[in-house]
Amino acid sequence: MPIRPQFRWFYPIDWRELSIVIRFERAKGRCEHCARPHGRIVLCLGDGRWWDAERSSWRDGQGRLLRHGLELISLAEVRSTRVYLATAHLDHDPANNGPRNLKALCQRCHLLHDRDEHRRQRWLTLRMRKALGDLFLGPYKFG
Repeated sequence: MPIRPQFRWFYPIDWRELSIVIRFERAKGRCEHCARPHGRIVLCLGDGRWWDAERSSWRDGQGRLLRHGLELISLAEVRSTRVYLATAHLDHDPANNGPRNLKALCQRCHLLHDRDEHRRQRWLTLRMRKALGDLFLGPYKFG
């Protein structure tokens, strides 16, 4: 995920190189939470389970191999997605770039990790829109 221009100054100059080291040298091109491989298209279910083609097995959302319980999957439930790795700050502080604070996560795991921040940002965006609507257009109507 690209860094927003207003937050660019929080990151070190060599962020791109640091991110590459974390994602491809340390994590070997796999999500450090669920083990999805970078750049590959994987089949997945809505609850986080995904098909690991290398092992010819299903894995759960934490990357553990599943041995049973998938006999009744309909093809309508299965979707495919391309996996992209990003380097995430575990404490959400972009100035803290220590190796223990950085983790290579796929887009699903990264979104789950940042869920509270996304919720807060969504709330703030809606309130700002409402304030602008009240300021320029009178009472703002949702919908």
